[in-house]
Amino acid sequence: MSFTISLPSDAHDALIQARIDSKTKPPGALGMLERLALQAARALGPEQPRVERPRLLVFAGDHGVSDEGVSIAPSIVTTQMVSNFLAGGASVNVFARQAGLPVTVVDCGIRVPVEDERIINHRLGAGTAAIHLAPAMSEAAMQEGLANSRRLIGTLKAEGTNVIALGEMGIANTTASSALLAALTGAPVSDCTGRGTGIDAPTLLRKKAVIRQALQRHQTALDQPETLLATLGGFEIVGLVGAILAAAEAGMLVLIDGFIVTVAAAVACAMVPQARAWLIFSHCSDERGHQLALDWLEAEPLLSLGLRIGEGSGAALALPLLHAALAFYNDMATFEQAGVTV
Repeated sequence: MSFTISLPSDAHDALIQARIDSKTKPPGALGMLERLALQAARALGPEQPRVERPRLLVFAGDHGVSDEGVSIAPSIVTTQMVSNFLAGGASVNVFARQAGLPVTVVDCGIRVPVEDERIINHRLGAGTAAIHLAPAMSEAAMQEGLANSRRLIGTLKAEGTNVIALGEMGIANTTASSALLAALTGAPVSDCTGRGTGIDAPTLLRKKAVIRQALQRHQTALDQPETLLATLGGFEIVGLVGAILAAAEAGMLVLIDGFIVTVAAAVACAMVPQARAWLIFSHCSDERGHQLALDWLEAEPLLSLGLRIGEGSGAALALPLLHAALAFYNDMATFEQAGVTV
């Protein structure tokens, strides 16, 4: 599937920067908020840009590799956490409520589905294959996942949404993401692989060994980002990649969460580099490999809070900063308005 993504117009950059510099503050005094305001005004328009009907999408899926003991939790926890999201009891729910951000769960292929009409059904199967033994999914399934996300983003765009935040849930998805990152960047597996849910040293060694086995088994199929995604990814990671590309195609800003979503962003940008301009990176987590992925994307995250939870929690925490950047851009007095001379 091909996505046609245009870069945000830079035609008004001088006007936007002049407006930022005219506010009652020393030049650059608002730091990263000034850069965020420039990015957002460029994407949403230079005159009174505002966040409209934001939505946080949590993509969920299970992984065959979870049976190899690479996590502290069994795959049924994915199902249990999906139920927790629906009940409003997870960290992402708490932070999203605080930010006025509705949360939608998308089932891309958890092993044990949750029967609830609030879930968006994008199921591609009941979990992927174990990546060290076989490709995670067929190319057809991967393409279906991208198409599902494109339709979802189209619906949100029609409803007036111009900013989405992304999160995920899937036991063992740090294993798949570490494999994707190593394959995409060529970095050593040890630099891409962390403790995920908090595994001990022997489990971490097993996790790295499984990833190395997967990379070795599929080495001839990792030369293109689409093939790499189908071979090593997860159903929920495919959903994330599709959402990122479709949102960028639709001219929407995307708040990127932690390690898994950042790796999905890296795959998306490898597929269509223009997508990068539409992405806002919420935070750098404590998961090993996240900083490497951010560096590969030349991304500077807004926050560094030592998070290691996923779900979209960091993206929810970052939304108020986007509101703040646009608030100062739209509402802060200029030197002329305030009668301040320097």
